[in-house]
Formats: sequence, structure tokens, C-alpha cells
Amino acid sequence: MSSEHDAADYEVTASDETTHSAWDNSLEPVQTVEPGDVVCFTCEDSTGGQLGPDSTVADVAELDIDRVHTLTGPVAIEGVRPGDVLEVELLAVDHQGWGYTLVLPGEAELGVLADEFPEPALYVWEFEGGDDGDVARFANGIEVPLDPFPGIMGVAPAEDGTHETFPPRSVGGNMDIKQLTAGSTLYLPVAVDGALFSVGDGHAAQGDGEVCGTGIEAPMTVTCRFDRRTDLSIDQPQFETAGPFTPTGRDEPMYGTTGIADDLLTATRAAVRNMIDHLVDERGLERSEAYVLCSVAVDLKINEVVNAPNWVVSAYLPESLFPADRRRST
Repeated sequence: MSSEHDAADYEVTASDETTHSAWDNSLEPVQTVEPGDVVCFTCEDSTGGQLGPDSTVADVAELDIDRVHTLTGPVAIEGVRPGDVLEVELLAVDHQGWGYTLVLPGEAELGVLADEFPEPALYVWEFEGGDDGDVARFANGIEVPLDPFPGIMGVAPAEDGTHETFPPRSVGGNMDIKQLTAGSTLYLPVAVDGALFSVGDGHAAQGDGEVCGTGIEAPMTVTCRFDRRTDLSIDQPQFETAGPFTPTGRDEPMYGTTGIADDLLTATRAAVRNMIDHLVDERGLERSEAYVLCSVAVDLKINEVVNAPNWVVSAYLPESLFPADRRRST
């Protein structure tokens, strides 16, 4: 466990009393803190503990979707008011040694190619220490570097009532920004008194896009320092980060596939589909394995949007995932 966790002013552990699965500004804070205080949150996996290291694909069909995105919180920050900005400094993000990636049945419509993967799938990952940090081991000798981050960080919306956690919002939430790792700082526009900050949906690794609907989902602890910023005015989240912008955190050889279409989602689907074809035809993966790997380690980028009528989206596969003797020459 990190030293930042040990130095926390408050610890909020996940329990029935301290978790929720919907945004609601009427929720009572589980803790009230002062600007400058450090809070360590214990977060369950995104299913709220419904899956574990011994789960199988049969358990996916039994998931209670209403418990998905179990968030720890909310925590109120004293003196923070609507119009302020909540500064969230991520001091530490620590996994608990295991995680999973799941593909929901196609009818759930979660995933950029949900219609092409009708059957559920589950891959349980074991984490191990590597020469350059922790890794998750996959098929065919593939190793995915880990750099944990919370997929959901946000504050309560101004609108009354309960609101689903799946869509991201102007006050944060399910943004899945994989660069919001330890050492980064997130800025959130505040909509209600106290801000009412919650966090969860921990990912040990994820590709930009999270294309199958999940990254490497994992329970973890998240240690944050909060501050009130009255010198900033923002309408949507902003952040500072040093990455990583590739799985290894440095420029490295990649294999890319493109998607070109007159619609951004269609172009994205094509780029992912073409990368899956490559992983099956050239790298020896099963199709469901390829979809999972795309979700946890392949990054999507918008290459250009100015040459109407088409968009160009590319998918980037790091050669460093593969054993040295299975990498393409570069």
C-alpha cells in the first residue's frame, strides 16, 4: 500500500452505507472534509463485488446491472459552492492483485461491436510484477502493462433525481480517461453545495476507447487531495497529466489499422474490426480474445476531421505487448 494512503486524513471504505450506483444530489455525504484534506477511498470492482477471481462466464449472465458502477461516496468538501471548481489531486491508485474483462451479451448493446459479439465472455487476469512494473498476463505470451486509474470520478449534478452512471456528464462521471493515473490532477465544475464527490470503476489497464465495454476491471484504493478553486471557471472537466500515453509510457513501435467513413462511429467500428482481423490472422488470437485485447491495450485516435465527407480513425497496437520473438520487424 502506498505511503499516501497511510498519510490520509480520512478513509472511506466500501460498504452498503458508503456506496451508490446512481448520481443523486440528495444523497447524504458519507464524510465531510476540508479543502486540503486527503481521503483514501476503497472501491469495489465495477459490478459491486458480483465477480471475483474464480468467476466464470456463466456468472456474467447473472449480473445485476442495477449494481454496476458501485461508487464510493459521496464526500462533501466544506465551503465548496456551485460555480467553484473542485481540484482533485490523485496521489495514489492501488490495485488489489487481480481483475477481469467481460463482454456482455450482444443484446446489452455495450461495446462498439456489440452486434458482432452476441455471446458473453469473461477473462480473469492475474497481475504479476515485471521488470518495468506490474503486468497482466494474457494468451500467447502477451503481457499488458498496468497503470491503474478510476474510470469514474465526478460530483453530483444540479438536476434533482437519480441519474444513470453510464453516460459521462459535464460534472464528470464515467469518463474512462486512462491518463488520470497517480500524479494527475482533475478539475471538476461544481453544481451543488459541497460538490458531493464519488469515485469507482477502477481499471488496472484500458485502451483509449474501451471498445468491448470494459477495461481490466479491478477493485482498488484511490487516494485524493481535494481543494477549492475559485480562480477557475470551467463548464466541463479538465485535467493535468503526464500520461502514460502508451502502455509503456514512452514512444514505441505500433501496428495500426484505419477506419474511414462519413460517420465517426462507423469509422471507429471499422478501425476496431480491422484490428481484430489482424490479431486473428497475424497474431493467432481467437476472435473474442482479440476483442478483449483491443479494449484493454489498443488506443483509438482521431487522425483528421477536416476532409469532408469522411473521418479517419486509427487503432494502435503496441508491439511491446508481445514476446520479443513474436513482434513484427520495425
